[in-house]
Amino acid sequence: MNAKGEVVDIEAPGGRMPAWVVRPQGGGPLPAVIVVQEAFGLNDHIRSVADRIAREGYLAVAPDMYYRSADRVAGYDELPKAIGLMSQLDDREIVADVEAVLTWIEAQPGVRRGKVGITGFCMGGRISFLAACHLPVAAAAPFYGGGIGRVMMPSERTPHAPIEDAAGIRAPLLLFYGDRDAFIPPEEVTLVKERLEKLGKEARVIVYPGADHGFFCDERPSFHEAAAQDAWRKLLSFFDKNLAS
Repeated sequence: MNAKGEVVDIEAPGGRMPAWVVRPQGGGPLPAVIVVQEAFGLNDHIRSVADRIAREGYLAVAPDMYYRSADRVAGYDELPKAIGLMSQLDDREIVADVEAVLTWIEAQPGVRRGKVGITGFCMGGRISFLAACHLPVAAAAPFYGGGIGRVMMPSERTPHAPIEDAAGIRAPLLLFYGDRDAFIPPEEVTLVKERLEKLGKEARVIVYPGADHGFFCDERPSFHEAAAQDAWRKLLSFFDKNLAS
């Protein structure tokens, strides 16, 4: 399916939030997916993921979560810069910003209200999970979301791990991890899985053998083609079941 992308400004609590919006060409009404960036910002890779999702028949919206900052993109070889940008985010502001995106989507003509999903990568995986804890998304699929199960240094911006808010989740979840991810130890994955099971949430946790953090991104040295391809198939099936049907 052909799709056309453009930059749109969304009114958010901190001002105008730019977002890469991709609309499939054809009829509607359409389900929608919010695509949340890695710590490196709203870059070409994240826009390409939104493009791919839109070509599958979804309105795809990738918001710039760093819109409050002046310099908002870091290269994959600029990890300290990415960490610096990420550290400026506040969990309460994150939820409010994603809520603004959700509100904007559901106000668009040709959108199936109540059928908005969310996915995200790295930092965006954590944001996807956090959003599912607090907002009425219809499906959430975090990829290697670091810090979902633990906070190394609690602060006013990040007072506790999102897993502590998991009782509020109403949407089905599909979580992807790699077993060689040095940023997310196996015990954190187990903690998240067991907590969701204890709460009775509809959640599936997939751990890919041999896959590292960032395995889905073909612009990073950690790209794992087999895991990325399988995760893509599972992601589409998950969204088809919960958003498109």
